Amino acid sequence: MLPFFQWLESFAFGAESIYTVAFINVAHLLALVLFIGALLVVDLRLLGSGMRRQPLSDVVRSAQPWLLGGFAGMFVTGALQVLGTPMKAYYSDQFWLKMQLLVVAVIMTLVVRWLAAARDEAPAWGKPVGLVSILLWSFIAVQGRLIGLLQ
Repeated sequence: MLPFFQWLESFAFGAESIYTVAFINVAHLLALVLFIGALLVVDLRLLGSGMRRQPLSDVVRSAQPWLLGGFAGMFVTGALQVLGTPMKAYYSDQFWLKMQLLVVAVIMTLVVRWLAAARDEAPAWGKPVGLVSILLWSFIAVQGRLIGLLQ
């Protein structure tokens, strides 16, 4: 992986302006807020609180465009952040932990959470799914912040 990150470093993306990196960071945070908001609406419903008058499937259907849009925004801006400082990312333990957790969280969100949320009422196992989802994505956000703080 090191040669790939060294190759990315050769582009010097964002080096021409500090505003480029700052704009990407702000866009990443805005996409994160959008994603987490949509995620919480469904996960809190899975936990049995929030929007209890609406069927779970309606809550999921309403939140899904925001969830997908937020994730797409985070993916694009996250990739741009790595392009801006590839060697910082490569040598960051927090970055690699975040990437590993991201794989687990995406699989969980697309498979397990989707199965729990694909009905009108949350199944009995919906509460642990909602809780684990909130914890996983929160830990990913914390790891992302630690990348900047600990390097």
